[in-house]
Amino acid sequence: MKIEIDDRSGFCFGVVKAITTAEELLGQRQGAVWCLGDIVHNRVEVNRLERMGLQTVDLDRLPELAGRCVLIRAHGEPPSTYERAARYGIELVDATCPVVARLQERVRRAWEEMRRTGGQVVILGKPGHAEVVGLTGQTNEEAIVVESVRDLDRVDFARPICLLSQTTQSLSLFNDIRDEILRRTEDPKHVTVHDTICRQVSNRNPHLREFAARFDAVVFVSGSKSSNGKALYEVCRTANLRAYKIEEAAELNPDWFADVESVGVCGATSTPKWLMEQIAQAISQF
Repeated sequence: MKIEIDDRSGFCFGVVKAITTAEELLGQRQGAVWCLGDIVHNRVEVNRLERMGLQTVDLDRLPELAGRCVLIRAHGEPPSTYERAARYGIELVDATCPVVARLQERVRRAWEEMRRTGGQVVILGKPGHAEVVGLTGQTNEEAIVVESVRDLDRVDFARPICLLSQTTQSLSLFNDIRDEILRRTEDPKHVTVHDTICRQVSNRNPHLREFAARFDAVVFVSGSKSSNGKALYEVCRTANLRAYKIEEAAELNPDWFADVESVGVCGATSTPKWLMEQIAQAISQF
């Protein structure tokens, strides 16, 4: 059986930066490091770092961490988190993805402009997602978050609109949202559109479609919490009906490979390369 790992799958630049920062801190501080939320939406990788000493906490526990070292993950945080950390004397180490950090600044400037003109900031994203929480925090929670064209009913099309996007959203969906806003607005000149989708993520779609189509079966490796993973898996499944999504090697089913000669292994931007290699090795044992 031929087994091939997609060389373009795995951690994106922002996740690599956050993981590397965490490993360096753990080495320097003998494990006395805390992270706000899962450092990456992959349970297996989180477990690996926790064995090294990284402790995952939520915002409610900040008062207990006075004087401690706390890591901000790649998804970023709203301004209120920095203010609370300063109040408790917490040493924050900011591993926000540079692409996300630039987007936060762009959203903040857009909000200030919309306040001056009586307009609205509209963000294509998943409500409650860590990155989106960081983005809406730049707008005093006044931004309108939409997941689909249906959500645009909450937008006032008589007022100016500035449209932006969570970095990992679908480019085609963003274009659909943009087109619908322009169709429904009273004055298209009052609509500002910023395509803020990370191309390192969106460019994986056509490649992954082509990769998945080359094999008899495909195993897509992703954490259950990964929004990016869900979207990329759908790309695989569209290209190959024998695409299977798993989180770790224990979920592999030998029946999937009973009559196949080739298997492709790929994953999300939150999937470590070592895990895909481990799964490819497990498949080779069947």
